[in-house]
Amino acid sequence: MFATLNKYRHAFLVGLQSNLVYRMNFAVRGFFSLFHLTVVFILWGAAFAGSTNIGGFNFGQTLTYFVTLLVLQFFIGAFNEDYQISEEIRNGLINQFLLKPINYFAYRFSIFVAARLVSGGLILLPLLASLPFLGSYLTYPHDWRLYVLAIPALTMSALIQFSIAYCFGMLTFWFLDIQGFVILSMAVEVLLGGQMFPLDLMPATIFKVAQFLPFFYQMYFPGAILTGRIGLPMIYHGLAIQLVWVLALLALNQLLWRRGLRRHTAVGG
Repeated sequence: MFATLNKYRHAFLVGLQSNLVYRMNFAVRGFFSLFHLTVVFILWGAAFAGSTNIGGFNFGQTLTYFVTLLVLQFFIGAFNEDYQISEEIRNGLINQFLLKPINYFAYRFSIFVAARLVSGGLILLPLLASLPFLGSYLTYPHDWRLYVLAIPALTMSALIQFSIAYCFGMLTFWFLDIQGFVILSMAVEVLLGGQMFPLDLMPATIFKVAQFLPFFYQMYFPGAILTGRIGLPMIYHGLAIQLVWVLALLALNQLLWRRGLRRHTAVGG
């Protein structure tokens, strides 16, 4: 068991080192995200100009939600893991994993965790730089239970996001180019994942339907817990559904892997 864990510890360390090489890329991307926050500040400031609250939340609570989502994107979001997996399949680099006692999913997930630690740590730099301007608007709940429940929500959210990216990467066994699938998924994720606007502002029927989709649990759900936009009963219910999606996506990953290997021709690598 320890030997198995040690393999993925080394994969994690290699991923950490390789991502630190590109730390400036993550830092620049983080500072450019401040422009996104500026746009959010201006647009929602205009929306709240004629009202003290929208959907039961004031301007400070809404801005806090978007700041939280920005940070979560760098800590648990899947950036280009799908393309990396696709590239390894197309170039035959995946062949080396077929000859060694290494689980490819666990290997890629170890690298994913390492990358998110680097990008997540670097996003804190521009966030700290913006605190003198945003600090007075940020309002987080004082209920410690929300932060405890956010831990499993964040963990499963990361698994869901990586699993979806992994699934798209596996499609390379059947399709030469997966870009169309990834772009479509990103568009749906932005809309139904609460990145464009908080999902609780949608009509009640659409909001209830969204709760049964995996996109709901990628960003909105952990972000809503951390900012107090949803209550404890809904959090417990959401964690149960989130767990179901994690298990379903893990099973789908293994199915695509096994079926894909039947089509794979091991040349190169």
